Amino acid sequence: MDLLTAPFWLALLKIIWVNILLSGDNAVVIALAARNLPAHQQNKAIVAGSGAAILMRVVLTVFAVSLLEVPYLKLVGAALLLWIGVQLLAGGNDDGEGKVKASSSLWIAVRTILIADLVMSLDNVIGVAAAANGAPEAMRTTLLVVGLGLSIPMIIFGSSMLLKLMQRFPLIITFGAAILGFVAGEMAVTDVTISAWFEANAKPLELPIEIFGAVIVVLVGRYLAKRQAAAAEA
Repeated sequence: MDLLTAPFWLALLKIIWVNILLSGDNAVVIALAARNLPAHQQNKAIVAGSGAAILMRVVLTVFAVSLLEVPYLKLVGAALLLWIGVQLLAGGNDDGEGKVKASSSLWIAVRTILIADLVMSLDNVIGVAAAANGAPEAMRTTLLVVGLGLSIPMIIFGSSMLLKLMQRFPLIITFGAAILGFVAGEMAVTDVTISAWFEANAKPLELPIEIFGAVIVVLVGRYLAKRQAAAAEA
């Protein structure tokens, strides 16, 4: 297989570009989950979460076409992503109060990252597989592995940058949780069981549904955070 051909490099550039566009939500959830960890554990959570995100994308890419045909999979994933967004927004005060032990905190953060990345990777791998589709078949596996591997530093850098911004501007935490709700709404309307009907009968509602997902996450998450703060004071 000749890797020095124009189709190979063109497809690789497409995959890298798709990864840049699709790595944002992974970086958001990693930064959100790691924000309450001690400083010496934040990098561990970022590296572990980023590596797991890429590994899951590589594995899921092999099954991307089959996953598209599984009914209700994206609806379940959307509900799970809404729950994760709420928990990340409600899970701990920005002033650092109410921390659990460092060792268990790291595990909880990594576990949250793994679950959220698994859900979001369903959509990501489809975009990457589509980017590789124009290349000769013999090149596709190599392209997917190389292209996804190159996205590791993108996610790590994005997560580290967001984490620093969240510590300086707490409002970004709410914005990040809203992004997860928006992605959940987007995922729900593209499930195979309703996508054809939705496309034909309710296409104008797509954006309102995505915005509704973001609003729900923020409202419920902030409500639960206030309840937890009141309970802690009491």
